[in-house]
Amino acid sequence: MQHIKKMIANQLVNMSGWTTSNKIVVIESDDWGSVRMPSVSAYEYLLKAGIPVNKSPYCLYDNLCSSEDIQLLFATLRKYQDAQGHHPIITANAVMTNPDFQKIKDSAYENYHYETIDRTFSRVFPNSNPMDIWSEGQRQNLFFPQFHGREHINVPFWLDKLRKADPVFTKAFEVGCSGISSDVYAKYPKSVQASFDYDNGEDLDFMKESIVDGLQIFEQLFGFKSKSFIPNNYIWPAELNKILTQNGVDYMQGMKYRLLPKTAQTQTRQMVKRANGQVEDGLLQTVRNVQFEPALLPDNQKQDAVKACMQQIAASFFWKKPAIITMHRINFCGSLHSENRDSNLKMFDQLLSEITQRWPEVIFMDTVSLAKTIK
Repeated sequence: MQHIKKMIANQLVNMSGWTTSNKIVVIESDDWGSVRMPSVSAYEYLLKAGIPVNKSPYCLYDNLCSSEDIQLLFATLRKYQDAQGHHPIITANAVMTNPDFQKIKDSAYENYHYETIDRTFSRVFPNSNPMDIWSEGQRQNLFFPQFHGREHINVPFWLDKLRKADPVFTKAFEVGCSGISSDVYAKYPKSVQASFDYDNGEDLDFMKESIVDGLQIFEQLFGFKSKSFIPNNYIWPAELNKILTQNGVDYMQGMKYRLLPKTAQTQTRQMVKRANGQVEDGLLQTVRNVQFEPALLPDNQKQDAVKACMQQIAASFFWKKPAIITMHRINFCGSLHSENRDSNLKMFDQLLSEITQRWPEVIFMDTVSLAKTIK
């Protein structure tokens, strides 16, 4: 029954929106630049404190990718070319900052302070800055940064819980961790990771400011404006669309549904259906219709990750849709557990091999190139 449901889902996600006779593959990868679990020792401290971080693969595996991690990913991409001689390219959706824990503590949790990701990388990797490898990947058309928010934290929610001395968030704060999501700690109806899940107008004003600031930092770090955006946890209020377009963003990445913020007045979280080529408040929408997330799968399902992904790509091509693959950074992180990176890279290598063999006419694109083609 589960297999049939997946087959139906593969078809339904492709039944509306823009069509093309070309076999286009886009790889979108979120969370670049953010610190999730800062170290193995932090993980073990939290687990010993009774916080079930072992329930979340993000807490187990996800952190900054080292230079070695990224070089191994790029080496895999370089092995393959499309019909036009282009390598697969990662649209790397990046957050621009991480919390400055000491300054936040010094403010008695009243004010949010951050460090930009270039400073985070310099602090964590003083001998080999991964941002240098990012730049190399950009020059070789393997890695294309886009905007994923200033931070991957719901700051108003987080600071409120820290001021109230919530025991779990306070313990995590002690070891430089903010990413205790609802699969680990289900006390609250929202995730601390969902940056734009607002409660009131004051929260919304903070989020507007963070978007403007984050896009300015993006341009300072990369030397160009981000033309696309993907909200953290896929939660996004339409009230913020205008802020994006006013600051140079033309395209919105996402899944088949956009989730709306769950305020105190709403009993259940509402969703808005999306389709490739649809335009909302001047933002052209693109829709992810394929998943390759072996790091997020239970151990007994990991071996089927490539097969399932190929089935989803085949379904998208059957319906004359581009195959837009969601593939989070966690799949290539080896700084906490190198076996996570190694096993997932092996499967990613197999996936690219099968794609190029089955569809030699395939065209690899980044998100912005696809959106311009649709437009």
